[in-house]
Formats: sequence, structure tokens, C-alpha cells
Amino acid sequence: MSFKRILILAVILTSLNQIVNAQSDTNPPKWYDTFSLRGYIQVRYNAFQSNPDLGCDQCDKSWNGNSSFFIRRARLVFSGQIGKQVYFYFQPDFAASGSGGLNFGQLKDAYFDFGFDPENEYRIRVGQTKIPYGFENMQSSSVRLPLDRSDGINSAFTNERDLGAFFYWAPKEKRAMLKQLVDAGLKGSGDYGIFALGVFNGQTSNQLDQNNALHTVARVTWPMKIGNQIVEPSIQGYTGQFVMPKGQISSGVKTAADRSYLDQRVAATFVLYPKPFGIQAEFNVGKGPEFNKQTDSIEVQNLKGGYVMMSYLLRKDKQVIMPFVRAQYYDGGKKHELDARSYKVNDFEFGVEWQPVEHLELVGGYTFSKRRYEDYALPDNYQMGNLLRLQAQLSF
Repeated sequence: MSFKRILILAVILTSLNQIVNAQSDTNPPKWYDTFSLRGYIQVRYNAFQSNPDLGCDQCDKSWNGNSSFFIRRARLVFSGQIGKQVYFYFQPDFAASGSGGLNFGQLKDAYFDFGFDPENEYRIRVGQTKIPYGFENMQSSSVRLPLDRSDGINSAFTNERDLGAFFYWAPKEKRAMLKQLVDAGLKGSGDYGIFALGVFNGQTSNQLDQNNALHTVARVTWPMKIGNQIVEPSIQGYTGQFVMPKGQISSGVKTAADRSYLDQRVAATFVLYPKPFGIQAEFNVGKGPEFNKQTDSIEVQNLKGGYVMMSYLLRKDKQVIMPFVRAQYYDGGKKHELDARSYKVNDFEFGVEWQPVEHLELVGGYTFSKRRYEDYALPDNYQMGNLLRLQAQLSF
């Protein structure tokens, strides 16, 4: 082939390439091209429980003295950037427990974000989503080290979620940092903004609203680098009126006429990300409905509680090993349980997470628990014991 023909062929190929690029610019990718599908499955085995009467309603339902395998999570996440400033997120869970059975499907998240600027530094989220309250509450169960969230923080919202509208602000570089803290395996909470302000129903997820008064929540956090370390202090709070559902009140228990109770908290958070040593601590105080066995009534009472956890990150080749210890305390009611059960919790646990390969995590832990939890049927219920806990998690 002559040089002239080669030159003509090169010109033709260059022209065709320019045409294709021009068409790509005028015909951007379809919105469904950005969709992603991921998920995870957690299988647990609790064994050697020293006290079969020791339970934890907000933990997994296999705290019952009967050693057995239990599917704690079975989730799929559908998400995508529909447009440059519109994002959606949909997450069902297929391991919910119901009356008389396990492994029912249940909606966890269904929301969309709309950005007010090209970088989505200012955005609003509408739908059912996690309430921006508590680092551990916002942290995914697939990321968290302990097998269950702490009573003190998680008692604010069952399933950590509710239906509402939330405004988030975060500079571009802070959004990138929040994402990197998760992607790098440093157990971040995800991107819920540097500043968050929202209103929501207040009856927790998958529940009908019981009044015309919305809850309000606000949160400020600031992750920052200090030398080789990254720390993140936060403060958050919410307030509203919680209505006790009729089906959650035992016959004979006295309540307010409208079953409505002040529900408000404020919490402080401090996180030193594990590089390699980590600290995670939260504490909250507030007021909420709680069963009073002296009067057989549900009353607004003070509450307080939190936890402190220490961890250490070890990497060997492609394996990750993270030992941890956590102590937690809670004294108060749990509005989402029968009769707004009165609790006093003192738990200590230690364990280790091992990631032998990228998509598989194995966790072993041992829990020492002291719990007083009382309602109308069990007004004097103090239990203590310990148990071995094992979990295998597959992420994809």
C-alpha cells in the first residue's frame, strides 16, 4: 500500500472518529446506563448463650437461647444518577421478621436526591431514608464492626429510617472525603452532608404518621486530616411528638389522652478513623416515652446512653483484620417497643473482623450483657449473661 493511500485512510479514520465523538457529545448516555446493582447477605450463628431468657429486641431475633443459623440481612441496592443533578436509591431487605416467621421482604430505602448546583454541593433528599442522627445509625450494617448498633443511639429510630425531606450541604472535597472513608475500608458513615436539616413523620420507617406534627432534625459534622490521621467530630439533635400506636400498648397501661409524647434528643460524636488505631464514641441525652412500673403508665422521662469502641486495622497482602472492643450503656425507654419498655443496659463485647478476600467478611465476637427491660407483663425483669456470636457476610 502506497504512502498516499495510507495517508488517505488515516484521514478517513480520523474523520470518522470525530463524527462519532460529536455524536457522543450530542447524545449523552441514557439515564439507565448509570444504574448499579449491589447488595450483601449476612448469616449469623449465636452460640453458648449462658442465659436463655436474655433477649435483645432491637438486636437480631436469634438472641433467644436456641443456637441456630439466622439470616440477619439479605439486601439489594438499586441506585443511579438519572441526570447530572438527580440521583435515586432503592433498597429492599428480604430478611425481615414478622409474626410467626422470618425472611419477609420489606422496604428499607426509597428516595431521590436533587442537586441545586452542578457539583451537588447543595441538595435535597425526599423519601424514606436514614435520619441524619448518630454516626453509627447512618453507618451501613455491611460496614459496621459490632454485629448490632448500640441501644443508646439506635433506640432513637427503629431501622434508623423514616419518611421525610432533608437538605444536605457539603463542599465537593468533603463529599469526596466522606466517600473515600468508606471505599478505603475505614468504616465511614457515608455522605449525609456536612450540614443536614430535615423534617420527617417521626413514627419510624414503614409506619403511618399518627399526627399532623413533623419531627425536625439537624446535624453538623466536620471530617478533617491531622497529619496521617483523620478525625470527625459531630453534633446532632432532633425534636418532635411521638404517638404510641394502639397495638403497642398492653391492656391496663395508662397513657396520655392522645398517646402523644415529647420525643427529643441531642448527641455528640467523635471518630478517630483506624489508621491503624481507631476510636468511635457517641453519647446522647434527651426525653421520650418510657414505661413506669410504679404507676403502670407510659410517661415522658429522661434518657441517656452511648458507647465507646476501639479498633485496630491490620492489612496483610489483600487480607484485612480488625479487632475491636466496645462498651455501651443506656438508661431510658424504647418508644418503638411494647409499652415503651424501660431499659437499663450495660454491655461489653470484643471481637475481630477478618476479610480473607475482597467480598467476604467473617466476624467473631463475645458479648457480656446486663439488661433490665420492663413492660406491663414483665415489671421486674433483669437478665444477665453472655454469648458467642459469629457472622459471615458476602458483599457483591
